[in-house]
Amino acid sequence: MDVQGTVAAGFEPVRDAFVRNFEQRGERGAAVTVYRDGRKVVDLWAGTRDVDGPEPWAVDTAQVVRSATKGVAAAVPLLLHQRGQIDLDAPVGTYWPEFKAAGKERALVRHLLSHRAGVPVLDRPLTPAEAIDGESGARALAAQRPVWEPGTDHGYHAHTYGWLIAELIRRVTGRSVGRWIAEEIARPLGLDFWVGLPAEEAHRVGRIGPVEEPSAVGGVLRLRPKRSVSEAYQDPESLTRRAFGVIDPLPDENDPAYRAAGLPASGGISTARALARCYAAMIGPVDGQRLFAPATLTLARTEESAGPDRVLVVNTRFGLGFMLHGPAAPLLGPGSFGHPGRGGSLGFADPESGIAFGYVTNGMRKGVTADPRAQALVRAVRSATSSPDEAI
Repeated sequence: MDVQGTVAAGFEPVRDAFVRNFEQRGERGAAVTVYRDGRKVVDLWAGTRDVDGPEPWAVDTAQVVRSATKGVAAAVPLLLHQRGQIDLDAPVGTYWPEFKAAGKERALVRHLLSHRAGVPVLDRPLTPAEAIDGESGARALAAQRPVWEPGTDHGYHAHTYGWLIAELIRRVTGRSVGRWIAEEIARPLGLDFWVGLPAEEAHRVGRIGPVEEPSAVGGVLRLRPKRSVSEAYQDPESLTRRAFGVIDPLPDENDPAYRAAGLPASGGISTARALARCYAAMIGPVDGQRLFAPATLTLARTEESAGPDRVLVVNTRFGLGFMLHGPAAPLLGPGSFGHPGRGGSLGFADPESGIAFGYVTNGMRKGVTADPRAQALVRAVRSATSSPDEAI
């Protein structure tokens, strides 16, 4: 495998794990970047740009990262709170009056961020055209009756999270979430990250697609989900199926219109470098730029939801917009926070170690969290012994 890029001394195990992902886990094209204490210590890429093509992955190749988008999008309301523009304990209706309908009067901003708002599903799924028109998602959620009383339980808002956050940000700032991220996060930090891909950057973005994990290659065994989880995905009436099916039929994620739409739940496009650098700036300075004040960092990783997830049917942990380290989403350690993308991608930070991590791939697996390729890289980062003074 022709792996491009560099690693700092002590982080060679990450390169070894990255190579094994191609040799043993069916990787097609991918990149991984790690920052430590604000400096880049791993920056690797290999394979093909497109899951179904021969063109090599380039130094600046980006991919759709699905729900890894949520972590970057979550930074926006937290930064608005940091600036005094959003009260996390205010009713959502304070900023978005139409949302108060149908039993959602007591839904708080923090409920939106922690998957406690009770609206992971829609009574009528949206068409792909409606999902990206910038209006239908918010309108449907404002009218939707919650499936549990907001604040009393939690369940992963797989798609609806994006329309909820986008409309809240639009009502508070007058800007789309994609524009806010571009102007206030990506531009200052120099990130190749977009929620709403500009046409002039489309040539850099690869095609994603499904790949199967080898059943048994090099000692790697295919893991079967628990029966309760598989049954939930098969049952058309379950919250699981309905939450992941709020866009029907499923959109073509390689469609230029979908990529340009700016969906902060699942449509972000990023390099591994951008994911890692963004999380590095959440926990400390990166080239003089820092996103979160200490109090905001504490909010990001303070547990808001924990236990049985009514959508994912496993135990999950969420802070304010971020998944927290746990069995369903193993990160680096107990204090880690971030977000995986269904099928593979992952971004997170671990303040205790100073590590920030980004992994993107064009080969989409069936799992929602804990992708075996990403987990192999996380284990390698955990085992690395680089000095804080060494960087690339």
